[in-house]
Amino acid sequence: MARHWYPLAESGDAFLNSAPFRYAHSVETTASAERIWEALTGEALVRWVPVFTGLRWDSSRPFGVGTVREVTLLGVFTARERFLPLGRRTQRCIFGVVEASLPGLRRGAEDWIVEPTPAGSRLTWTMAIEVRPLMTPLAWDGGPVIGLVQRRTLRVIRVHVSD
Repeated sequence: MARHWYPLAESGDAFLNSAPFRYAHSVETTASAERIWEALTGEALVRWVPVFTGLRWDSSRPFGVGTVREVTLLGVFTARERFLPLGRRTQRCIFGVVEASLPGLRRGAEDWIVEPTPAGSRLTWTMAIEVRPLMTPLAWDGGPVIGLVQRRTLRVIRVHVSD
């Protein structure tokens, strides 16, 4: 059965700071930035994090500006995200959500930043969304759950990538 896609409005770097709903969390790890990027761009998240049930890229490595990935959560919701031409690949990766498998989102973006630290690196994951007006109460109520999932995902990544 073919999936129906709902297009989203364009989002970019500025939207990450101005979004009505914004979730940002960080984790420190002993892993190198290269090890973290390897985990983030591979199939590891699907194996490590139960919430991530699918990940598909539209091209082979190396991924770059314009590359599209499909991320499926809990087997129910899939977002098509496109790499945006911002940041440097070794430090920052920004995705703009271009389509979603369920209605309700107006705009969405993700920002992954890896910064070196004396002991390894820090990974910061920011999610930004704007929902359709009828979904606003659900977005407010779901905020703590999104934050919990984000923090747990970062902890799982830390455990699996640390030296």
